[in-house]
Amino acid sequence: MAKDVTSGYEPLTSIEAITAGLGTAGYISTAQISTAVYLAHGLRKPILIEGPAGVGKTDLAASLGRWLDLPIIRLQCYEGLDEGKALYEWKYGKQLLYTQILKEKLNELIGEADNLSKSLGKLADFEDLFFSPQFLEARPLLHAMQQDSGSILLIDEIDKSDEAFEAFLLEVLSDYQVSVPEIGTIRAKVPPIVILTSNNVRELGDALKRRCLHLHIGFPDHVREQKIVRARVDGISDTLLNQLVRFVQSVREADIKKRPSIAETVDWARTLLLLHSSSLDEQFVRDTLNVLLKHESDIAAISPQIPKMVREAIGTDSGGRTASGYPDIG
Repeated sequence: MAKDVTSGYEPLTSIEAITAGLGTAGYISTAQISTAVYLAHGLRKPILIEGPAGVGKTDLAASLGRWLDLPIIRLQCYEGLDEGKALYEWKYGKQLLYTQILKEKLNELIGEADNLSKSLGKLADFEDLFFSPQFLEARPLLHAMQQDSGSILLIDEIDKSDEAFEAFLLEVLSDYQVSVPEIGTIRAKVPPIVILTSNNVRELGDALKRRCLHLHIGFPDHVREQKIVRARVDGISDTLLNQLVRFVQSVREADIKKRPSIAETVDWARTLLLLHSSSLDEQFVRDTLNVLLKHESDIAAISPQIPKMVREAIGTDSGGRTASGYPDIG
């Protein structure tokens, strides 16, 4: 594994260390996720994460940054994103002020030169700063490469960008360097850990996929989702936690437009706590289902199934009650 003596990546010593470290940042990792991070650092390859929205793709980058105490630099992709907005721009306003100052100081610069040839000679000796790093506005890609101790570069929703931008990005990430025609090549001081996310809006090119480590993050299983909610929601009882995760998992198996994400599970858990609910019941579920589902058609599809889903979610947990208010006895 490659080591960066002066970087902030030293804690990435093993897959187990990464799982534990992400845990301290509130991210419940899996062996697959931690292995991808370990290899991304060791092989200097970006991670391309695909999967449904709301399963923790972006949160992985944020959690890595918090754990390693490194800056998280985000490039949000969209249709029409171009090189200028992603890489760098010139500070045109300051450049104009600079030329104005030069104009006012022109006589001092030329001095006593008494002919055109001598005047041009003095101008040639002058160090022109018009195209210099002082007037360069670094955008996310360049900003990530300028970090002394490394960074986490999140290129979010790459599938929303155009194919031309994808090709440009591939070139930048191949060598972790950019070329500024007026200045030259700028190389990354410490290559960033790069995480690209995709919600599969469009199929990405094979070239980009070859350059990246592929990682698919799907919806978590029951045990992992319990751990995630436990890490994000203080004070939730084991009974309520178990029941709400069972309910959410059953909703995801239904034929609906948008299945609830992890973030929505966490929001629903906080909602139930705020309403002082200690156990699921039909009325609470009906009153708060809009926290979990974001389409009216999905709520309409799930509503007839709520009694059965609640019974199954309550299972044998003590304290579970049906809509009648009496304990469910099967």
